[in-house]
Formats: sequence, C-alpha cells, structure tokens
Amino acid sequence: MGSSFSSPPARKLLSWYTKHRRHLPWRAPQGSFAEPYHVWLSEIMLQQTVVATIIPYYAKFLAAYPRIDDLAAAQVEDVCGLWAGLGYYARARNLHKCAQAVVELGDFPRDIEGLRKLPGIGPYTANAIGAIAFGLPVLPVDGNIERVAARVFAIAAPLPGGKSVIAAAAQGLIRDAAARAAPGDFAQALFDLGATVCTPKSPDCGRCPWAAHCRAHAAGIAASLPVRAMKAVRPHREGMAYVLLDAADEVLLIRRPPRGLLGGMLALPETAPAPADWAAAGSIGHVFTHFTLTLTVMAARAELLPPGALRAPAANAPLPSVMRKALDAGRRALNHMSDGE
Repeated sequence: MGSSFSSPPARKLLSWYTKHRRHLPWRAPQGSFAEPYHVWLSEIMLQQTVVATIIPYYAKFLAAYPRIDDLAAAQVEDVCGLWAGLGYYARARNLHKCAQAVVELGDFPRDIEGLRKLPGIGPYTANAIGAIAFGLPVLPVDGNIERVAARVFAIAAPLPGGKSVIAAAAQGLIRDAAARAAPGDFAQALFDLGATVCTPKSPDCGRCPWAAHCRAHAAGIAASLPVRAMKAVRPHREGMAYVLLDAADEVLLIRRPPRGLLGGMLALPETAPAPADWAAAGSIGHVFTHFTLTLTVMAARAELLPPGALRAPAANAPLPSVMRKALDAGRRALNHMSDGE
C-alpha cells in the first residue's frame, strides 16, 4: 500500500467539522467540553434510536429533570412514562439507577474505569462521556464510526463477526496527535461524517475530507462496505390486549413486571380484566429487535372501571408504542360501533 493509505489526518476531518458540524441540543460549542449529564442522557437515548427521533424526547427529559439530581429524585415509574416510545425500557430503569449512583458519588467519574462501573454504561458510552465531556483521548465506536473505519481501511470482514477487527482499526484513528488534542470534537466529527457523508447506502465520496485517504473509495467498493451477514428471520409471537374504557374515556391499565418485555411499564391487560360486552377490535403488529408481535385486540365500554384499577386518560396514556397501537385500535372499533348504532 502507498503512503496515502495510512491513517487519514485528523486535522482534515476537524477542519471539515468546523464548517459542517451538526448543531445538536446536547452538544457544546466546538473546542468546549459538553455537560456530562447531557452527553450521557443523549447517548443512552441514541442506543437503537436515530437522532431525529430523540431530539423531542431529550427536550422533554431536560424540561422534567433539568439536573441529574432531579432525575435521581424522580419516581422510576415517571421516568419510564417519559421514555414511552423509545423502546428498550431497561434503559430507562438503568438511567434512573445511574442518576442515583452519580448523585451518591457527587459527580460523574472522570476516568473510563469509573464510568464503566455505573449502571447501564458500557464501553461505548463510557468512551463517549470520557471523550466529549472530559477530553480523554479515547474513541467511542458507534455504527457511524464503524462504517467509516470499514471503508477507510477497506475491511471486508462481515458484520457482526467483524466488529472487533473494525473497532481495532477505528481505535488507530485516535493515535493522531490532532485527534488526541481534541478527542471530543474528533469523535463528533466522525459521527457527523458517517451520518451525513459516509452514509450506509450512497456515500457521497465527492464531499468527503478523507476521500484521498480511503482505500474503499480508491477501489470503488465504498458502498459495499461494511459487509453484513444475512440476518436471521425474526421469530413471531402472538398475544392479546384488552381495551376497557369508562364513560370518561379513561382506560384500564396494568403495570408490567419489573423485568422482561416492557418491564415496569404501564400496559393493557393480556386477559379480560372485568366482565363486559367484549368485541373484537382487529389486530396490530409490532416489530421488536429480536421478534415480531401480533396482538389481537378486544374492546369494551363500562360506566365505571373496577375500584382500585390503574387508569389513565385514553387520549394521552403514557404507554409504549405497541400498547398505544392496541389502544388506538380499540378506541377506533368502539367509536365505529357507536356510530353504527
């Protein structure tokens, strides 16, 4: 390989970042350290979720819990309620536990080992907080950086098995003196390069500051990397959801067990919660990461819900997405039956 295919110069990427950086609500101005609470909160939200989706959630969380002390003092049920729609509800519970741990410590640890000991913080999140909030010379390798590294170094090892090879190559990028001098900006520049230029399906190599240093671009194979192994077919599950509305349009809810699917969240009952004139309200489908789910929805109205039952206004009940779909299906069916009478 020629010398042009050594690790690309960080200064070129940082110069590009100055002109093209995304302005995101959790970011500090270039050259500044971000608030650790903001970095941590955004990174936990970004797990399995895209930037555009989390921006309103992030704003909602900061409005409810402006400081990590506020989050630590909150009820976990309220935290999970605000999380509804982001999925992976164990993250919300760990968010609350982590906030309490940080408050107990007095602040976020300023070293990677200390960050890794906090609930819900793995290697990637620890490196993200370390680099962006504390200026530690580490690199958080997310999907964007993984893709950039696979292309820059033309690594054809298929994912997910090739992740370790790609991650090791990516870590080589932080050895550049300019990258180590500004690790937070360098990491965020890589995030932005992958999100806006070195995109999954149609990389815009003509706009890339590293095009002259990219092996995959030189070989004309950038769009084909990283290689992904064939995905296994998701298993399918089926279940029931019962929508019981009272005269005030409040819906009867249950609290799911703390562990397992939708752990600790409010949900619709899986069995009939009371005698009623139950009617079929169709079915809804939902895709989780590891399986697909079809829920058959039954719906009924009652003058009053059973005494002591959990309830919430049907229009804005704090439900996870799959339960919101089922509730909406039940309400539509009941309204249609009322209109037909």
